[in-house]
Amino acid sequence: MSFPSDDSEIESLVQDLEKLSHNLPSLKHSKWIQRALAVLVRLTGEEVDRLDWKILTATLEDLEQAFQIFYSYRHVRKVAMFGSARTQPQDPEYEMARKFAQQITQRGFMAMTGGGGGIMEAGNKGATRDRSFGLNIQLPFEQSSNAYIEGDPKLINFKYFFTRKLFFLRESDAIAIFPGGFGTMDEAFEALTLSQTGKYGPVPLVLIDTPNASYWEEWNEYIYNHLVNRGLVSPEDDSIYTITHSIDEACDTICKFYRVYHSSRYVGGQFVMRLNCELTAEAVEQLNAEYSDILVKGCIEKSAALPPEQKDETAHLPRLVFYYNQKDAARLTQMIRDVNRLGTNQSAQKHPEWK
Repeated sequence: MSFPSDDSEIESLVQDLEKLSHNLPSLKHSKWIQRALAVLVRLTGEEVDRLDWKILTATLEDLEQAFQIFYSYRHVRKVAMFGSARTQPQDPEYEMARKFAQQITQRGFMAMTGGGGGIMEAGNKGATRDRSFGLNIQLPFEQSSNAYIEGDPKLINFKYFFTRKLFFLRESDAIAIFPGGFGTMDEAFEALTLSQTGKYGPVPLVLIDTPNASYWEEWNEYIYNHLVNRGLVSPEDDSIYTITHSIDEACDTICKFYRVYHSSRYVGGQFVMRLNCELTAEAVEQLNAEYSDILVKGCIEKSAALPPEQKDETAHLPRLVFYYNQKDAARLTQMIRDVNRLGTNQSAQKHPEWK
C-alpha cells in the first residue's frame, strides 16, 4: 500500500473516496469505518508533522497486512511462544521449545513465534510451517527470519514493535514463555500486566523451563520478595500463570483451560462467559458461593445468548452472565478453572482448539 504520487493516482483515489462515501451507509461496519475516516479527516486540518504522518501510515500498513493474513485462521486457537533469540539448537531449552510446539500443534492449536532464531526458530520447527506463524521485525542485529518460516505467507514483517505485540496478544489464546533476556521479560510482563488489568484474556499463561533448571523459580522469588511482600501485586496474582518443567503439563494446562470455558466478552455491563456445555444448577450454586467477592451486584446466572449476541457465531453456546468487578483477574482465572472442573463436556462438538 502506498499513497498516490501523481495526478492519475490522486484522481483514482478521489474516485475511490467518492464511491466509499456513497456506499458507506450500506457497509457492514459503517459505524467504525466512519469513525476511522473521521480521524484522518480531522488530522488533515491540524498541525501534524510529516513524521507523524509516516508513523500513522506505517502503522496502518502493519495493521492491514496482519488483519488480512490472520483472518483466514480466526477460528483456530493459537499459542504465542516467547523466549531468547540467542538460544542455540544444541541447548536443552531449544529442544524443549521444539517439542512443546510439536505437541501443542498436534493437539489442534497453531503456534506463533517472532519468526527469528533461538526459541522462535525452535517453535516454527516443531510446529512446522503449516501450523505456525512468524511475526517478524527487522533489527540491526539478531533478528532475521528462520529457515522454518522464511517465505511462508504466514510470515508477517512488522515495522513497529507495538503493532507486532498487538497481534501477538490479539491472536493468541495461550502464551508459552521460555527463558530469555530483556525482550522476553518485556513480553512476559506486558502479558501479565494486560491480564491483571483485564485488557487481555483470560487465557492460560505458561512459563516453561527444562527439568532441574531454576529460571522461572528465581523469577517467581523476585515477584514474591519485591512485589507481593510489598503489597505491589496481590498474593493471588500467581493464579494468572503456571510454572512448569513438563511439556505434557504445559500442553494440558492450555487444553484444559478450554475444556468447558470457550470465551468471554462484555455485553452492556455484564460479563458473558461462553461455555462449550451447560453447567448444572448445582455447579452454578457452587460458583456463587465461592466467587461472590468478584461480583458488583446480583449473582452468577445461566443464560442463552443475549439479544446483542444473536448474530454472533457463538450464539448457540450456553452462557454464564454476571456483573464482574473488572479488577480481580486472578480470581476470574480461578473461577474458569472451577468451571472446567465442574462441567461435563460430553456433547458432540468441534475440538476446543477451535473457536
